Amino acid sequence: MTTANAPTNRIEDHALIGDTYTAALVGRDGTIDWACLPRFDSPSTFASILGTQDHGEWTLRPTDPDATATRRYDHDTLVLSTVWTTSTGVVEVTECMPIGAHRATIIRRARGLRGSVELRQTLRIRFDYALALPWVRQIGGDEEPALLATAGPGSIIVRGVRFHADDHRHTATSTVHDGDVLDTVLTWYPSHREPPEPVDVDAALERTRSWWRAWMAPLRTQGRYVEATRQSLMFLRAMTHAETGGVVAAATTSLPEDPGGVRNWDYRYVWLRDASLALASLIAHGYRDEAAHWRGWLLRAIAGDPADVQIMYGIAGERELPERELPNLPGYAGSAPVRIGNGAYTQYQGDVFGEVLAALHDARELGVEENADSWALQRALLGYVEEHWQQPDNGIWEMRGPRRHFTHSRAMIWAAFDRGVAAVEEFGLEGPVDRWRTLRAEVRAEIEQHGWNAERGSYRQHYDTDEVDASLLVLPQIGYVKPGDPRMTGTVAAIEQDLRTGSEGLVLRYRTSAGFDGLSGSEHPFLACSFWLVEQYAASGRVEDAERLMDVLVGYTNDVGMLSEEIDVATGHHIGNTPQVLSHLTLVSAADAIARARGSAAGHRTRLAVHDGGTRSWTGEGERAGTPA
Repeated sequence: MTTANAPTNRIEDHALIGDTYTAALVGRDGTIDWACLPRFDSPSTFASILGTQDHGEWTLRPTDPDATATRRYDHDTLVLSTVWTTSTGVVEVTECMPIGAHRATIIRRARGLRGSVELRQTLRIRFDYALALPWVRQIGGDEEPALLATAGPGSIIVRGVRFHADDHRHTATSTVHDGDVLDTVLTWYPSHREPPEPVDVDAALERTRSWWRAWMAPLRTQGRYVEATRQSLMFLRAMTHAETGGVVAAATTSLPEDPGGVRNWDYRYVWLRDASLALASLIAHGYRDEAAHWRGWLLRAIAGDPADVQIMYGIAGERELPERELPNLPGYAGSAPVRIGNGAYTQYQGDVFGEVLAALHDARELGVEENADSWALQRALLGYVEEHWQQPDNGIWEMRGPRRHFTHSRAMIWAAFDRGVAAVEEFGLEGPVDRWRTLRAEVRAEIEQHGWNAERGSYRQHYDTDEVDASLLVLPQIGYVKPGDPRMTGTVAAIEQDLRTGSEGLVLRYRTSAGFDGLSGSEHPFLACSFWLVEQYAASGRVEDAERLMDVLVGYTNDVGMLSEEIDVATGHHIGNTPQVLSHLTLVSAADAIARARGSAAGHRTRLAVHDGGTRSWTGEGERAGTPA
């Protein structure tokens, strides 16, 4: 990463604010440099994180160049509080996207705490990924100033202070004294409508704090990682669309996996896998409504012929997500191309059937009742898997090379049949259980014959290689093998040897040097894989190793608890899209596993795991998450 291309805010410098419809990133320097309004996947309004200031941003900070800032979220909320200290005074800036506003709104409130502080705001509105420079005009009077920006289908109105035009940007300078309150409110609305009424900031802040605290109130967590768990669950909720129930994988696009390289992808969509695993984390902590809401999204998204099931969808279940490049955006730290859409939606990944069916089984265990449609859908999915389970696929990591028989994908197909059997045997649902038992046994036999490397004593990445893959760490979590089974401990040893990197031993997804993924360049350790290893350690009795690695990983969360996709172990910088749902949900699962291993989760859940050749109860050291007290 060269100094010339280095952004003002690095990925780890950001905090998330959001209204469960969309989100914005706020940098440590007081700059909102990424916001897509009014949905997560809408074209950007601020995109300087992927380029320069001229690609859109909104900065609010003291004019004192030596000002220092500390920030935090208000307790159990996504309301961000930043305290700026200058040579002349102290000011607190409170920022949020209010819940219940019914349109994308950003509130930025400055309150004087001591002395006086001069603040400057710089506003560069750029619609449609900075392709559209808006028509901007003043529409308010001296008492109620308002700035209106319009381009195509979108308009933005900014109220509270008077901005002045300055070479395709607008600036405002205000001095805040002790006790003063200065509000600036930006609201997006469709340009064919009249501007909305002003926001009552006091009421909006109170409503937003109350909503988040009410959502967090039922949550019970124990153990060493309570704060990280609570914050991660809050990010999971923030990334779940309030109306559709779709869980987006991240708030951003094209933050690079390999800075300066081409591994830049759009993550503002709903992957069945990530959404299913996020659901499992929420289910493990008792969030039944979210389980029901997500199931409704799933039923709508994949309704129809199971042969048409995709690995990912738009937020409302949109099927077409064509990938294209935006040459006008130079990319984060010069990492081009910037992409929108994601061509992986056309891939076949057999593992998603297992993840979906496992998540729906977890929902049943939580008490979410099946209806005729939901079980019929699951039977249809299982019917499709029956006919196509032997097909090779692109795998969990969306390999852009040839399709192969990935061991993780085969194990997840085993899990699909396993949950079908469990639905019949444990919950009395109707289905061809004998056939599913037979197929489950056939899948296992195939995995043990072709996915097992006897010479090395480990499972392999896919049937045509001796390489290992971090996704193999999931096998105990789905009940395929016990965590302490010699086959699993042998696999762990191979992963430790091949995929752990750096002095702290973070885990790569796989060795890119093997050339299977069809892409140039390399990547950094993938946080979810390291959390999977923590969970495996805890479940197999290596609790001290689990805590040692967990401490390292939690140490990489930034000052407000956010994680991206990967970590550059040489610099400690976050890498990839942020906040990454998969990173946060695996953090929750790893923390739960350690709590169980230490005996601090009073409500440890015993799962009736169904295995080839019969049913037996086991305490499931490797199950995805227990039910906390």
